[in-house]
Amino acid sequence: MSASRRSGTTDELGPDEPERDGGAGASGPDDPGGSDLLAALLDGMDAALCAFDADGVVTHWNREAERILGWTAAEAVGRRGFAGWAVRSADAEEVEGRLLSAMHAPGRQVHEFALVTKDGGRVLVRTQSAAVRGPDGKPAGVYCAFSEVHAQIDLERSIALSEALFEDAAWGVVLVDADLRPAVVNAHAARALGIGRTSALGRPLGELLAQGVEELEGALTHVLAEGPPPAPAEMWVAVRTAEGEQRRCWRSGFLRLASPLAEEPVPLGVGWLFQDVTEAKQGEQEASLLRFRANQLHRAARAAAECEDPAEAATVHLDFALAGFADHALIDRVAGPPPADAGAAPVRLVRIAATPSGAPGPSLLTGAAGLPVRYEDGHPALQCAERAGTVRADAGTMSADRAREWALARQWPADCVHALCAVLRSRGRTLGVVTFLRGAARARFERIDATYAEDVAARIATALDLAETTRDR
Repeated sequence: MSASRRSGTTDELGPDEPERDGGAGASGPDDPGGSDLLAALLDGMDAALCAFDADGVVTHWNREAERILGWTAAEAVGRRGFAGWAVRSADAEEVEGRLLSAMHAPGRQVHEFALVTKDGGRVLVRTQSAAVRGPDGKPAGVYCAFSEVHAQIDLERSIALSEALFEDAAWGVVLVDADLRPAVVNAHAARALGIGRTSALGRPLGELLAQGVEELEGALTHVLAEGPPPAPAEMWVAVRTAEGEQRRCWRSGFLRLASPLAEEPVPLGVGWLFQDVTEAKQGEQEASLLRFRANQLHRAARAAAECEDPAEAATVHLDFALAGFADHALIDRVAGPPPADAGAAPVRLVRIAATPSGAPGPSLLTGAAGLPVRYEDGHPALQCAERAGTVRADAGTMSADRAREWALARQWPADCVHALCAVLRSRGRTLGVVTFLRGAARARFERIDATYAEDVAARIATALDLAETTRDR
């Protein structure tokens, strides 16, 4: 590789040696387009590239190098080193020595230099240089690829961020392809989905989630078509686990991924980042529910205080308790004088109030006297009165017809599948039972519901005890 060839002149050739082109590329007589192909490849690179022969003369200079430094290939090729044009004279010897040292070093060497642009400015670049070997295997020159340091740092940061997200992130990260199938899953997301990182790849989301798939796929489709939403979205999903389905709330953010190499944005998929906020959301819901129920108790107490008949005050408490809590409610009173000990004798209950079974309206008093309700042995209301404690019951996983039979057999409206019975106690006596009933559209009663029902039952019991006392007078 000689300086005269690279600068455009031709050495005298032997009779058997073909003439070679000293431009951006070399081609033989059977490959007239090889030089053009090499020039096109070099000019199409994203990184700036220059090459030196063994004497330190510039032999190649691509368009990216021209963009960064401003020197054209015609101005650069043929110059010896960077001294006096691309590097300050004071730095030229050090820079040239470090670059050409790559000819005698294994692998690639990385350096940072301050180069001079054509307009006199300076730019800090990071270079990777390596030896170019001749046909005999000996060093024939050096090639040097370089880019602006800030661009290289940005690239390294992007790579480091990607690696950190998929290894150490404290939230789930999933890359979903254009077919809405996971392409990459980080460790946190795999644990949240209850599946291995590789097991989740390429599978439909419906195989990973039992509920919430439609909402999630709708969000991903929207992001692919329209772009990411302006704020994170909270989604309730059900995850399949060995113990069954677990309902979780994930606060999710979405990013549309597009190829930076295409002239027009080509969607590669969606980056889905999520964090489990189930405990926080449940805490917020419980706090909101407690505030609402406390307000209902307060309003019921104020309304009941205006009732002349204490029995009517009992139904006022019942009606206020129903809002957002149950679909139906019943008040059954112990027949005869309330026993001091509920377990001393079999308990008989008489219906004294119930919510209307048809159109909505206030609870109706059915009279203090009447026939006992035909509850069978083991009925939840009887158990509640006998034990002086709260009893819950539900139809479970019965079919609709069997659930209807289950409700009718217990003297409840046919659409009820969940029941909660709370005992009415006042002055150490069991006065009766209040029963709250829910349909299939509502969830079963939980412990927090039982606590609220017991508060309502205490207020109803006080009103019924007062009604009995005033009636006896």
